[in-house]
Amino acid sequence: MHRGMIATAVGIAKEEGVRKLWQGVTPALYRHIVYSGSRMSFYEVLRERVFKKSKDGTFPVWKASLSGLLAGAGGQFLSSPADLVKVQMQMEGRRRLEGKPPRVKNTAHAFRMILAEGGIRGLWCGWVPNVQRAALVNLGDLATYDTAKHTILTRTNLKDNHLTHTMASACSGLVAALMGTPADVVKTRIMNQPTKDGKGLLYSGSVDCLIKTVKQEGFLALYKGLVPIWARMAPWSLVFWLSYEEVRKLTGTSSF
Repeated sequence: MHRGMIATAVGIAKEEGVRKLWQGVTPALYRHIVYSGSRMSFYEVLRERVFKKSKDGTFPVWKASLSGLLAGAGGQFLSSPADLVKVQMQMEGRRRLEGKPPRVKNTAHAFRMILAEGGIRGLWCGWVPNVQRAALVNLGDLATYDTAKHTILTRTNLKDNHLTHTMASACSGLVAALMGTPADVVKTRIMNQPTKDGKGLLYSGSVDCLIKTVKQEGFLALYKGLVPIWARMAPWSLVFWLSYEEVRKLTGTSSF
């Protein structure tokens, strides 16, 4: 049944209970611990030691974009197993409503089931579209925040404060959602498809999934879920960047 973001949320609450709106939050937290820490570390190493800033202290857009791509890809590759578990756990309610047997019980059980079926490699099922999505999201998030913030500081009278950080994070959240939604659609479909011997039964890879989705449902199908993705990314980007800048300030580190 096709329904929008609000109707879907209400439907989940009615059919499965309000608590199910937080289904998969545990592996999501595991994922972010690894993902957020590593992507920021990778980006700063790339910015400060590999590509390096210009003599005037600016970081060109092309360097910021490439650094964001690489940092996002690296961070997501490391955190892909937790993301796989999160996606599978979030689909359990729908499986039960369709009369299908439960697949996983909790985070630990999900990890054990994946290992039993596909071994260590099974934990990285769907990692290619996962990494592609993260690379695009971080191109939008990291590069946009970095560029927007320093553009605001150099072309306006605003100071390096919460207002500037809020404006830059609003830009980064929007661009990240626009960049990452198509890859997110592909990633979710690949990671949630039925498997046999560790191999997907519906799609052979991200390109195959992309082509089949466009052929069967049209190009706009790649932007299914754009509104809820943006509704998640916008507040997340705001909270993350304000917190990150404050932590840097409290620890005596220069502003991002």
